[in-house]
Amino acid sequence: MNVAIDIVSDLVCPWCFIGKRRLAQAMALVRAQQPAVRFQLNWLPYFLNPDTPPEGEPYRAFLEAKFGSAVEAAKVQLEVTEVGRESGVVFHLDRIATRPNTLRAHRLIYRAQSIGHRPEEIEALVERLFVAHFERGEDIGDIATLAAIAAECGEKADEVTAFLESGEGTQQVKSLVAKVGALGVTGVPFFIVQRRLGVSGAQTAEVLAAAILQGMQTPPGK
Repeated sequence: MNVAIDIVSDLVCPWCFIGKRRLAQAMALVRAQQPAVRFQLNWLPYFLNPDTPPEGEPYRAFLEAKFGSAVEAAKVQLEVTEVGRESGVVFHLDRIATRPNTLRAHRLIYRAQSIGHRPEEIEALVERLFVAHFERGEDIGDIATLAAIAAECGEKADEVTAFLESGEGTQQVKSLVAKVGALGVTGVPFFIVQRRLGVSGAQTAEVLAAAILQGMQTPPGK
């Protein structure tokens, strides 16, 4: 049985990285019960901060403005780091210098999906982008950085560079963001099973697995 799962996320959202790992755990739980299941993942973009300048902004200043002080920002970072560790995510938030604008990174994922890359290749690209930002502190708003990441995932760096410099895919990504908003999604991560059942937040693997099993009981929506 094929099960469609739409994953709405932003690549600068730590809970989205945690949610991605938990989804993988949930799919393993479902496969243990339903060995014949096949998952069809579709990655949808979201902008947590659509007003982020194209060149990004200083990460520390952003956090302090968002949470009110350096002390409060540190508390939030500690919490997410501890939760991430439980899900196999090793956050190195101290390595992040720039909070990037994620439009280019979302365009890269859009490109991979639109030209028909294999699901495992797309998943590897998404994983590498999360790792780049949260574990390595790489600037995923930078074209050269994105081209290098894509090359690691089997792409041709020069083709990716040309794509990102051209602006191609920009309107398509923005249209997808608008479509997600029209569905009522106001926070990420957000999962849609069989295009019918929505699950908000980085839920546990068990909760996600239960939602998937529930969604499997009905045919997919449009």
